[in-house]
Amino acid sequence: MADTAERSQPGLNPAQQRALDLLRTRGVDRPEFPAGLAEELRGVVEDALCGALGQLDEPLWVGKFALGRVHGCEVRFLHEDGRTLTPGPALVAGTVAHRAIQLSVTWRGDASPLELVDAAVERIEADGDRDSRWLAQASPAEQAEVVGTAAERVGKFLECFPPLRRTWAPATESPLRALLADGQVVLTGRVDLVLGRSQGMEAGKAFVDFKTGVPYLGHVEDLRFYALVETLRLGVPPFRLASYYLDGAVLHCEDVTVDLLHAAARRVGEGVRKLVALRAGEREPVLRPGPGCRRCPLLADCAEGRAHLADEELG
Repeated sequence: MADTAERSQPGLNPAQQRALDLLRTRGVDRPEFPAGLAEELRGVVEDALCGALGQLDEPLWVGKFALGRVHGCEVRFLHEDGRTLTPGPALVAGTVAHRAIQLSVTWRGDASPLELVDAAVERIEADGDRDSRWLAQASPAEQAEVVGTAAERVGKFLECFPPLRRTWAPATESPLRALLADGQVVLTGRVDLVLGRSQGMEAGKAFVDFKTGVPYLGHVEDLRFYALVETLRLGVPPFRLASYYLDGAVLHCEDVTVDLLHAAARRVGEGVRKLVALRAGEREPVLRPGPGCRRCPLLADCAEGRAHLADEELG
């Protein structure tokens, strides 16, 4: 992403410089991966799916959300499986903020967070999708909440993340897709920000996801899943994964290795196998209390979840 001369740029505040130092790709060794890695990983996943594929009547689409749920509390997974996520101010504000950050990459001249957010809202309203319909029906107070929350997130991005140069080949909301078992299983993802390019079998991309709140193990697993999908799709993985926490201007980075990708492949294989078995009623769902209990719709009737949260508070 940045060459050696860019490691210390005038005009960057300390938070921006820290992020630049962690994300730079040129001037450090970029790994080369074996040419047969993608097929090796494909075999790991497909071998784990033997026996489950015969139960599929149509292609199974799997993303990070379903994987995270099925590897967590399986009772909650079944309760929420197939339900349409209802938009609200918090969810729509996240969509608006991501669209505004995307616009900031190619925006000519300077723009304030509110200008970027207003432009993002205009484009979302023109899409005619779920978020567009919600915005059309939202009250003025709800719309103001969305704009205010999104503008705060965009402002934090602009003040804490180094300005993106076009030479870094930035791509926002970059979709990923990989087909397994002749298309019977489709892995999908969308990376908030991709920087750099791969050359041959030399990894050159950094994947960045923007987060609010505090670090959570699931965020790491999500990025590893993206790295696996990219490898299956392109044949070459990214070289670095990063979660950027806007509230604290903290960047958590992890370099991609063959072992990491194999672990991600095993996790996907196991997760898809459990997902299929749960939907077919061939597996008794396992209740697993964890960080998600606090926002679980089943909490009122879940003694284990309430006990887990009580233990957390006692600490």
